[in-house]
Amino acid sequence: MKETDSERIIMGIDPGTILMGYGIIRVQGQQAELIAMGVIKLDKFQNHYIRLKRIYDRISGIIEEFMPDELAIEAPFFGKNVQSMLKLGRAQGVAMAAALKHDVPITEYVPMRIKQAITGNGSASKEQVAGMLQKILRIPEEQMKIELDATDALGVAVCHHFLTSTPLMRHGDGSVKNWSDFIKQNPGRVKGLITKK
Repeated sequence: MKETDSERIIMGIDPGTILMGYGIIRVQGQQAELIAMGVIKLDKFQNHYIRLKRIYDRISGIIEEFMPDELAIEAPFFGKNVQSMLKLGRAQGVAMAAALKHDVPITEYVPMRIKQAITGNGSASKEQVAGMLQKILRIPEEQMKIELDATDALGVAVCHHFLTSTPLMRHGDGSVKNWSDFIKQNPGRVKGLITKK
């Protein structure tokens, strides 16, 4: 539930057909805090269509519980296995349909853009993303999830926050400046998060 009219609640999704991650943050001004994160486990459903129904039902339930203002979702990356890509695309589409049903606007981000926004490195590992998110959102160790799908989803939400909440991150046309410029112009926000080599 929202506390004030000035805050935004952003939901992030990391699509998957076995595990689908979700993360929800509350943003007030430039500050973000964790509301919830977790995974939707789909491995017990052998039928792909039943998995899609489960995704729709669970995403709808999460949206109804937390009432996000916006949804950010990771765009599927191109792989060699066409069947896996097809199934992943369907899972993403069903999650998007659940958001659209609830009138929640959607933004997609490619994995490299998300990693770049969170860590400054578009090739960062899932573990590096999780570690940086823990510092950025000051998440206690006991609240961190074993499944990296959850922190991946949280990363999508935080990426969306960074790229839409901070005027210094955007040119007039809405495009994003580089990470180095952001660090120079926002020393207070990133202090202690980046270690110089």
